[in-house]
Amino acid sequence: MADSRPGLKSLEPSEAQKHDRVSPFSTPPSSTEGSPEVEHHGTNVAAARHTQKSVSHTTIDSYFPPPPMHHTVEARREARTTSISHAARPHNTRDNRLTTTSSQILNQSDRGSVPSSIRTPHDVGSELGKRSDPIRAPQSRRTVPMRPHAASQVTRSFTDFLPPPKRSAVSGSQAIPSRNGSPSPQMSMLLPPRTSSDLCIPGHTRTTSRRADTNLHESANSEHEVLTTTSIDYPDATQTNRRPPHVRNGTKQIDTRYETRLFDICGKHLCTTGYLTRVWDLASGKLLVDMSHGEREVKITALAFKPSLENGEEGLRIWLGSNFGDIQELDLVTQGITQTKSQAHTRREILRIYRHQNSMWSLDDDGKLHIWPADDQGLPDLQGVPLVHRVTKGHTYSIVVGGQLWLATGKELRVFRPGSTGDDSFYVTQQPLVQPNTGEITSGAVISSQLQHLYFGHTDGKVSVYSSTDCRCLAVVNVSSYKINTLAGAGDYLWAGYNTGMIYVYDTRTQPWQVKKDWLAHENPVLGIVADRSCVWKLGGIQVASIGIDNAVRMWDGMLEDDWLENDMHEHDTEYCEFGEITTMVATWNAGATTPSSLRQEDKDNNFFREVIQSNDPPDILVFGFQELVDLEDKRLTAKSFFMGNKKRDPSEQDSMSHQYRAWRDFLVRVIQDHMASDQEYHLLHTANMVGLFSCVFIKASLRTHVRNVQVIEVKRGLGGLHGNKGALVLRFILNDTSLCFVNCHLAAGQTHTVQRNSDITAILEANFLSAERDPAARMDNFVGGGDGSMIMDHEICIVNGDLNYRIDTMGRDAVVKAIKANNLARLLERDQLLVSRRRNPAFRLRAFHELPITFAPTYKYDVGTDNYDSSEKHRSPAWCDRLLYRGVGRIKQLHYRRHELRISDHRPVSGVFRMRIKSITPKKRVLVWQECQERFIQVKQKLEREVKVDYLVNVLGVSEHEALGLV
Repeated sequence: MADSRPGLKSLEPSEAQKHDRVSPFSTPPSSTEGSPEVEHHGTNVAAARHTQKSVSHTTIDSYFPPPPMHHTVEARREARTTSISHAARPHNTRDNRLTTTSSQILNQSDRGSVPSSIRTPHDVGSELGKRSDPIRAPQSRRTVPMRPHAASQVTRSFTDFLPPPKRSAVSGSQAIPSRNGSPSPQMSMLLPPRTSSDLCIPGHTRTTSRRADTNLHESANSEHEVLTTTSIDYPDATQTNRRPPHVRNGTKQIDTRYETRLFDICGKHLCTTGYLTRVWDLASGKLLVDMSHGEREVKITALAFKPSLENGEEGLRIWLGSNFGDIQELDLVTQGITQTKSQAHTRREILRIYRHQNSMWSLDDDGKLHIWPADDQGLPDLQGVPLVHRVTKGHTYSIVVGGQLWLATGKELRVFRPGSTGDDSFYVTQQPLVQPNTGEITSGAVISSQLQHLYFGHTDGKVSVYSSTDCRCLAVVNVSSYKINTLAGAGDYLWAGYNTGMIYVYDTRTQPWQVKKDWLAHENPVLGIVADRSCVWKLGGIQVASIGIDNAVRMWDGMLEDDWLENDMHEHDTEYCEFGEITTMVATWNAGATTPSSLRQEDKDNNFFREVIQSNDPPDILVFGFQELVDLEDKRLTAKSFFMGNKKRDPSEQDSMSHQYRAWRDFLVRVIQDHMASDQEYHLLHTANMVGLFSCVFIKASLRTHVRNVQVIEVKRGLGGLHGNKGALVLRFILNDTSLCFVNCHLAAGQTHTVQRNSDITAILEANFLSAERDPAARMDNFVGGGDGSMIMDHEICIVNGDLNYRIDTMGRDAVVKAIKANNLARLLERDQLLVSRRRNPAFRLRAFHELPITFAPTYKYDVGTDNYDSSEKHRSPAWCDRLLYRGVGRIKQLHYRRHELRISDHRPVSGVFRMRIKSITPKKRVLVWQECQERFIQVKQKLEREVKVDYLVNVLGVSEHEALGLV
């Protein structure tokens, strides 16, 4: 059935809500407590561009004008600029700021027929600086509302262009190699930097043909181009999946039972080494080899699986390099050492052993690189004479790609081509590649579907992306505030391990990157991740292994099969679900220990709740969240709640509620009964309270029978999680087949306690106290992100309200008040601690939520009974403490966001109205769609396996591409 109701159409983002009205101005932290919470990692270019587009009337220069320049300095700069301009761009007289044309020329030469401006879908509202409207209706999704009206077809087309690139500083030490491997002359022309749009096309993996690579290489050298790097926005983590990707078959974990940091995997064989070398059969978990190395001082410091003539023999022989320079060959068939090369590297520690096609390479700490070529039988032999090269000392990381050795020494990166004759061919880059404002290189990876790109992880949480064809740095991406310990490429994605024990999986083909998964892989830091490129041939599928300080090796599904099936089912939900719409009103208010009787003192205050519930059509759900319903400054009450907090309460709700909470509940019931239409009957769904926090939820009687699994939990954050004066009340339930979660928060107070507030909201959102759904099918149907319903963000629709206590930084009270009177809210919002945390901190959990642009004055702190901001001795600065945030892409849209003039507290109330999509599943249809989903995955799996097989044959075994395509 077709439905032309405008209500459904209004779910699409309006023009006014395309971008958040927030300036890209980055303020310093408010707190002196050093923390990655407020650490800045490069310019947020993407966010800045969107902001400048949406807030054209607000510029940074209007607030902080540059200092005057001395006339002699100005003259010298003007002369130098003129000279450089004539020398570098003789055919272009345009202003430097107009870089679009140059960018288009660069893109065309780089990508052949791919246009420079690509229409890409913006991930809706992933953070401030992008769309403020989070609703993203799936294409061709019909909606069957709960009210009696027909279904409708809702589609979404994305027509936004990526913003033009900006210039950035160029590293003078970076050199672009020519085709013969020697660096090009000193560059004399600056071109616009490449952004992630040049790297990534959303939904498409760009593969560069050999012809395109050649043209790109020739262009880079013929015109002597230097491409600067661009720091790209943090990855979008709004749709991440937290379910660990456990392998379905075989061993899931190996406890090595000794201290080991070095491991490798090939097919069903896992080898770990150090002072002991052990090898396991992953199919059975059986220990095959347990070998010591004689003297206690001898330690294996490098290993790699040796090539074989037959694919069936792959993974049966291992080269082991020691800290004394010896190399041994371990045969897994005989379970013993078959060859030994003593002093292969004379008294030097062997740092790495690499496999390249049918040869082996070994590198020591003195910078000597030995190439062990294949003998007459086509296999490397330790008894042969290696070809020796000298590379740079100070190795911190290295990787072999396409016959080239990429060697990192701290922040510097050099590229060598071993086996070449002559220094010009061996030194691909004579000058080190260094990117400004990046930490030391710790790790690297290549993704099999993007072999033209190399990814390097840094100590400061950045990832630099290089071209494997001409060694250019294509981008520098901020991915974390934490050190990246290890990287690996598996399937289409980039895997990263951190000191926190977390593994993140990134899709680097979108702009910004997307976090596909994140989960706690180890209780301690992740030390290494290895993606087995031979597994497709031997076991089928893609297996990834990780090792932590806990000395445990865990196996993961590199194909992310469960995630693919879940996402595919959600994409086809219109085939087995019916959709309806409801509206929800949410109001939050820090009442300052007031009682309902206080509202009767003034007519405006007395009418507040009536106006809130009658401001729109009668909502289907009414949510009231209060903070400080009791006086938190009352030490006697605080002590009583602290010592009585852990004791069991009387099961009777009536007896458990204090007089204050009961008075407010009864008052709200009367207001709804008195002022709602007689045909709009509401039921009290649930109430909850915790030391001043009070939540009261009403639902229409017609919907009450469709509600199930109602649950409320408390999350205490006061006194380190012991006291409930700060924290949250969490209410969740399932309506039809959609899960909803409402969170009423009161976070840490204080101007300088931003870090503590961020920690509070993280603890609240990551608390897993809710009951978990055990049925896998129900998990997939009712929850998102691989969750089981035990955490807040597992739910399809979430709304956070409360006194979040975020303040305005770097401005005094008088300056804030003056800006409010001038209605210059944009200047204040630039310094709002919540918005700054969202821009700067990729781990900030509220980045996954959305907030409509704030168009009202700060709601805190007033003199009670007046419209005057705080005039007490403390002279507190105004702030937007009271907020509403929400998440649920494609399922929720906020219609209104406003404050109300209720003067009996030092806070003003805030309310919002939301429209939600609720689904109902038809079980029989779901069974059919699930079968089709599994059939689609088999096709996708076969395609991915084919790509990985070709990569393995060409880049590991050295088979020609034509022959490899024939074999698969």
